[in-house]
Amino acid sequence: MAVFLFALWQSHEELMRQYDEVRAKFIDDIVEKTRYNISPLYELDTFDWTILILYFTILGVLAIYGAYRIKQVIDFWRYRRIQPHPKAYFSEENLPLITVQLPLFNEVYVVERLLRAVTQFDYPRARLEIQVLDDSTDETVSLARATVEQYRREGFDVHYIHRSDRTGFKAGALENGTKMAKGELLAIFDADFVPKPDCLRKLVHYFTDKMVGCAQMRWSHINGSYNLLTRLQTIMLDGHFVIEQTVRNRTGGFFNFNGTAGIWRRRAIELSGGWQHDTLTEDTDLSFRAQLMGWRFIYLLDEDAPSEIPVEINAFKAQQRRWAKGVMQVGIKLYPRIWRAALPLRVKLEMFFRLTGNISYPLMIVASFLQFPLLLVRYNQGFYHLMMFDVPLLFFSTVSVILFYGSAVWYLDRGHSPAKRLLHLPLVMAVGIGLAFSNARAVLEALLGIKSEFIRTPKYQVEQTTDATWKAKKYKRKHGWLPLLELSFALYFMCAILYAFHMSLYGTIPFLLLFFFGYGYVGLMSILQTASGRRLTSFYKRPLFNGR
Repeated sequence: MAVFLFALWQSHEELMRQYDEVRAKFIDDIVEKTRYNISPLYELDTFDWTILILYFTILGVLAIYGAYRIKQVIDFWRYRRIQPHPKAYFSEENLPLITVQLPLFNEVYVVERLLRAVTQFDYPRARLEIQVLDDSTDETVSLARATVEQYRREGFDVHYIHRSDRTGFKAGALENGTKMAKGELLAIFDADFVPKPDCLRKLVHYFTDKMVGCAQMRWSHINGSYNLLTRLQTIMLDGHFVIEQTVRNRTGGFFNFNGTAGIWRRRAIELSGGWQHDTLTEDTDLSFRAQLMGWRFIYLLDEDAPSEIPVEINAFKAQQRRWAKGVMQVGIKLYPRIWRAALPLRVKLEMFFRLTGNISYPLMIVASFLQFPLLLVRYNQGFYHLMMFDVPLLFFSTVSVILFYGSAVWYLDRGHSPAKRLLHLPLVMAVGIGLAFSNARAVLEALLGIKSEFIRTPKYQVEQTTDATWKAKKYKRKHGWLPLLELSFALYFMCAILYAFHMSLYGTIPFLLLFFFGYGYVGLMSILQTASGRRLTSFYKRPLFNGR
């Protein structure tokens, strides 16, 4: 026994000696490795702690919203086959009177297309009223009036209603039209839509249920393959219309009417407080007020209404900015009421994520600014730290985006080849990052109570991939000063990428490339598309073309 204990003691001494040698060598290696490092992590100085705490706090918040997206993806695949069905069907002679409302503001390029599509509805003409709600201040007025008169002569019950005072913008126009509408049901189509002839018949029968207040179709895209921007937009919009709207509607949550491609019950609008214009997303505002009153909403995932999406990035940014600010305004206005309502906790939590999701944009800017300091601070962190902290958080905050948009693409492109669109997913993430400055500005304006006008999205009737005439048309948005800030951040990330190469931090480069491409693409295209439009406009105004 004594011999055994003596041998064990000697083994212990040998192990401790080897440990001391390895430890000394490890410390020497660290000192040599970090000799030229600005802020080695092992010192844990104030700079290191500030950067790390801020970084992981932001990444943690983004990961929570990412986990919410993953839950939506799981719920979508779980509930995708649960289709809504009308409670009953109207007989042909009992079809309700529908008033189709077409809100316009300076839509000279698309007003004729819109009216042509609406007058081709497969719905009894005697049960159909059309209102052109025009707030235009240009030649759209005369063109819309003349087009309305043409269809009146053909026997359509169509009315041209013009306002010189744009109080309330689109909400004000709809409110004004509703006062004069004959129909008990109100169908709304924006100027960039080309609804199919059977659109009303696909929606109307859901209103045999007296508690249905609104029914809407999914948006599809006429010009989704026009250029890289429209291809990325379609994926972003498909994520919303395929995953978010379907899950909210089929799991008993609150789903918002998207302002167009749907039918409202007039009584639901009136009893819910009517169209209000204290936010930039009057559709979301009214939707949630109506559902708080107990009205049911219907969403048709597998029926679509084609629309034209912006082909120019400044228009796209203005649209996204309006939506981001409007949803935040609705959250400030309605969430206290939602929280106090007799609703399941899961619905209240889902509404919290829905109404506060755009807070990720200001956080994204801070996270962007931290990327270069992180390369300095975390240079000495090993694989263990990466696996323990970064991978789980990055999975929920980054991979969740791939799963979210990828599921939408896979569902819509089933039976075809989704691979081509799936390859665009990294670029979708990058453009989402590139929108950070524009949308963060909108979020901060909402939080600070800064009011702004309803900025329309220009429509140019771009349907063919070869059509470049929009570049010489008016209504284009100016790029402002934000592109310069976006390009400066692209340069910042270029420097970070070069530093990562120099220090052999290859694992960080794919993430840095997303930031570089996002800010660079959004900033550069904002400037180039404005400049090319000016050149073409100048070209077409030359005497040769004016004389044609």
